[in-house]
Amino acid sequence: MHPTTRSRVRVRAAAVAAALGALLLAPLPAAQRAEAAATLTNAGFESDAAGTATPAGWSTYSAAGRNAASFTEAGGHAGGYRLSHWSASAYKVETYQYLSGLANGTYTLSAWVRSGGGQNAAYLALRNCGSAEQRTDLPVTSNGAWIRLVTSVTVTGGACTVSVNSDANAGNWLNVDDLTFTSGSTGLTVKGVDISSLRKSEDLGGTYRTSAGATGDPVAILKNAGATYGRLKVWVNPADGYNDKARVLATAQRVKSRGMKLLVDFHYSDIWADPGAQTKPAAWQGHSYSQLRTDVYNHTYDVLNALKAQGTTADMVQIGNEINTGMLWPEGSTSNWSQLAGLLNSGVSAARTVSSSTQIALHLAHGGDNALYRTWFDNATAQGVSYDVIALSFYGYWHGALSALQTNLDDISARYGKKVMVAETAYPFRLDSEDGHENIIDLSSELVTGYPASPAGQSAWLRDVMNVVEAVPNGRGLGVVYWEPTWTAVTGNGWDPADPSSGNGWENQALFDYDSKLLPAANWLAHR
Repeated sequence: MHPTTRSRVRVRAAAVAAALGALLLAPLPAAQRAEAAATLTNAGFESDAAGTATPAGWSTYSAAGRNAASFTEAGGHAGGYRLSHWSASAYKVETYQYLSGLANGTYTLSAWVRSGGGQNAAYLALRNCGSAEQRTDLPVTSNGAWIRLVTSVTVTGGACTVSVNSDANAGNWLNVDDLTFTSGSTGLTVKGVDISSLRKSEDLGGTYRTSAGATGDPVAILKNAGATYGRLKVWVNPADGYNDKARVLATAQRVKSRGMKLLVDFHYSDIWADPGAQTKPAAWQGHSYSQLRTDVYNHTYDVLNALKAQGTTADMVQIGNEINTGMLWPEGSTSNWSQLAGLLNSGVSAARTVSSSTQIALHLAHGGDNALYRTWFDNATAQGVSYDVIALSFYGYWHGALSALQTNLDDISARYGKKVMVAETAYPFRLDSEDGHENIIDLSSELVTGYPASPAGQSAWLRDVMNVVEAVPNGRGLGVVYWEPTWTAVTGNGWDPADPSSGNGWENQALFDYDSKLLPAANWLAHR
């Protein structure tokens, strides 16, 4: 992304259990256990009429006597009815079903959900399964669209409880429908952080601390929080000398030494490349199209081979950054797809020559725009562009609702038979600026409905994006990369590599706060 133009993991059981009390952790009565079945009954709530407080096959419990807060009503995801939680008064309620006669193994719960937000807790849970309870929080869906969520658990005692839970304030609501409970597991392999700005920050005096306040290596801090990938951008000959080959090699050693995998993001520019700017490197200006193909091959090979030579082979490579409109304009514009395909395949060929195991990603922005992705990847397919992964940027304040992201991910992963991932996302934990430079997102009107500019709002955003990617069918959702979590306010580390005074408009979206301490959102990198 261009900073001048825009700016689950398992929830810890103890934390949420404290909010709900012992009520949702209590063992089921023997009579209810005896009535349990091996498959979900009435999973679409179609066996009931509207207003049924305890749907057929399900049980309802509320320690405060608020059972009426759980009921069926018209307006299902696929059928005529859905389960809803709502009350005009504050309430805590659980709607659950106990399954027995299960073969031991891993199972996945899938459900379609909606929520207006505002609850103290609103989640799906798998408990009493013989292993650690698993929970998935419901996202805020202010546009009324349904979102599919998944969560998996290991059953060791032949039984498991599927439950829908609310600890809500007056007027808070949620809907759940069309649940399934089947064999299989879910999870994300890419839980990444783009730390491209880190080296410059540290060289200029930037420091980083754990959530407890201990100063330390930010790569280690993020790794300990759960990060499995480090993403590094590569510019050809940037004005400040950062994000070039030498600096990328040095940071790659830090990433790999911490046991993380490496994603290399080629911009094929000396400065930011994005849908609005794909400027050729100065050294490549005036080159013919044929020479540009050679330039792309040589540059890609040179960087990746050097990484391999020092024992830090790239695990994944992006051939271009946010290339909605192509790259290396004008020769590589999408107005000339055959030439763009030639440039892309030059980069792909170089990467595969260095390492056949390196995954090749093609990366676009506007991750909620399905029409864009269909048009672009239909062209790439027709032109014979070779790749493994479709990578998206998805910033909710620009790119649409989470439901749009899910629709796009589900469609393109099936349409092209590819793995998908969100290669860039972020969210503010506050709106004011630390360095005096205007932040990219600094107004409450710019925020996503239901996600405040607060540590809790930032955490919920990352959690919900990860949950949407995890729910991509057939295990094709690879994961999520948080963009520039270490780009804190350090004098001289501005957005423009040619202008030390340019300032940073991103520090309110980093994963380290204005006291340089790790923010709670980072804990979601430990997503199962």
